[in-house]
Amino acid sequence: MAEKGIDEDTAFREILVRLTEKYPDVAPERVASIVDGVRAEMSTAKVRDFVPVLAEREAKKRIKLERRPQTSG
Repeated sequence: MAEKGIDEDTAFREILVRLTEKYPDVAPERVASIVDGVRAEMSTAKVRDFVPVLAEREAKKRIKLERRPQTSG
């Protein structure tokens, strides 16, 4: 019986496209690095169905944090 789960590779390619388009001021290589890092952190998750959704949320959060202007103390 074939597995009916999600195709994570396709999902992550789509995430990369969406985030690169959403944040054009961030280098595409940096977006890819963030997405890859988040994906690696979630590689041991037992339930895979929600990994792409959760990874996209976390990647957005990290990109937004990097885009914030740094304030001097």
